[in-house]
Amino acid sequence: MDVAEMRMLKWMCGHTKLDRISNHAFRERLRVSSISDKIRDGRLRWFEHVKRRQTTSPVISVENITIEGKRGRGRPKLTWDERIINDLLDMHLSKDMVDDTNYWRRRIKVKEF
Repeated sequence: MDVAEMRMLKWMCGHTKLDRISNHAFRERLRVSSISDKIRDGRLRWFEHVKRRQTTSPVISVENITIEGKRGRGRPKLTWDERIINDLLDMHLSKDMVDDTNYWRRRIKVKEF
């Protein structure tokens, strides 16, 4: 995903990989942040929304469902909970920080160049 994003940014500027210009230079020139950071921002905003719901909400009940059966062959897919835990660790956050909305939004917001 990141590779495709950088190819598009370079194409927008009229350059190719052969020009040997750093990715950081393109991001500064176009004033955009990484698409993966933006996706993480949205995922953590949704996490905040889910965690602030009432305990009787259908979203909370679905979160606790266990599914019977086997997974397919190959590397196991990351679950939503595992992805959120990785995001929280990467950003040095904890689940109890969700209660303070202003602080949470400031911490997860992706900074533009």
